[in-house]
Amino acid sequence: MKNTSLKSKLRNREVTIGSWITIGHQAIIDILAESNFDWLTIDIEHTVIDFNELQILISFIQSHNIAALVRVSKNEEVVIKRALDAGADGIIVPMICSKDDALQAVNFAKYPPLGKRGVGLNRAQRYGFGFDEYKKWVEDSLVIIAQIEHIEGVQNIEDIISTQGIDGVIIGPYDLSGSIGIPGNFNDEKVISAINKVEINCKRYQKSLGYHVIEPNGDL
Repeated sequence: MKNTSLKSKLRNREVTIGSWITIGHQAIIDILAESNFDWLTIDIEHTVIDFNELQILISFIQSHNIAALVRVSKNEEVVIKRALDAGADGIIVPMICSKDDALQAVNFAKYPPLGKRGVGLNRAQRYGFGFDEYKKWVEDSLVIIAQIEHIEGVQNIEDIISTQGIDGVIIGPYDLSGSIGIPGNFNDEKVISAINKVEINCKRYQKSLGYHVIEPNGDL
């Protein structure tokens, strides 16, 4: 049975903590699993992890009863479809800057009539033996996170988080600060103001908000 608790926690705006997988080795997951994370995200945007490794890593994360997310390389049909067919519990879609971007991500991730995703029979659908079960799981439990990492996404945040099918957002502070012209300057007033705008609107629309912690701090 696939993990369903993360969707529920996001819907209830409970605090969840996860980490990023950038090295395609199962030992990394073994080590992180000892920290009781709610989710682990495999990054295929900024790493050399390929789709064969991706499927192995997803199954290994899930064997520890942790939700396996994939930060896909782009908001593109085939990339999203392959990550989900490999069995991911959800996706983080980079550079969501508008409602159209958000709708596109949802369309690529969900089957008709909720989306436009094509049907393939892979690990997620138990190679055809469990398609009906998986289709229902996609409707009820698939997680789609919009990554807000550009000032345009901040400006359109209300449209993005009000898009049906978007379960929450996560801020990418490096690219967000870069889009303002000050990459890596996270304490600048412009960056802080942009982050505050996202936070205020997520509270208003009761959407979960995540943030990439630059310098890990156990007291946060």
